[in-house]
Amino acid sequence: MRSNAFAQTMHAARASKTVIVSLLGAAVIAGFGFRITLPAGAAQVPETQTAVLAGGCFWGLEGVFEALKGVRHVVAGYSGGSALSAHYEIVSTGLTGHAESVSITYDPREISYASLLKVYFLVAHDPTESNRQGPDYGPQYRSEIFYTSNAQKNVAQLMIRRLTDAKAFSAPIVTEVAPLRAFYAAEPYHQHYMALHPNDPYIATFDAPKLDHLKADFSSLLGAKS
Repeated sequence: MRSNAFAQTMHAARASKTVIVSLLGAAVIAGFGFRITLPAGAAQVPETQTAVLAGGCFWGLEGVFEALKGVRHVVAGYSGGSALSAHYEIVSTGLTGHAESVSITYDPREISYASLLKVYFLVAHDPTESNRQGPDYGPQYRSEIFYTSNAQKNVAQLMIRRLTDAKAFSAPIVTEVAPLRAFYAAEPYHQHYMALHPNDPYIATFDAPKLDHLKADFSSLLGAKS
């Protein structure tokens, strides 16, 4: 079970004002009082972009992000280590440098990178837990953002700073921000696990409540099938 500190942290996060950032042109994060202005060249946005995030078991992360509008597909996998060690049994030792992660392909015209991070910080995991999430312990369950561009890096760092300044959580945010070196897809039986196994006790206990939270507090970000 998650601790009382976790419950208090998530309660504080839900009470925070909504964070809305667009990677197109000038961006404003409502309620935190700052503006991000991107170079004029950023106006040309690719049809899809990729975000790679780690924050505990990838089953729940994948399930949460698959429910969002503008998300084309999500892959569960591993980031931070080598190709040779990108296998579940080896990653589970906690000695590979890998973190269980998800690769999110999304349409930035429908959902921004910052909106993905809003869900990441306030719904998908607890960014104040170091090398663990809920019942899962080890560096493979760490909180980490793997950025693919300087724009992503800047948005991630600025959001962490502003969430910290706003005291959105009762404990310090420990999320790491690092460049993406590589992403390796996990074994097939891990893909879409939450959608395929909704009655799994782990899913029902630790991940289904995240979807309930998403639907209750962030309904504007939901896809048509959610």
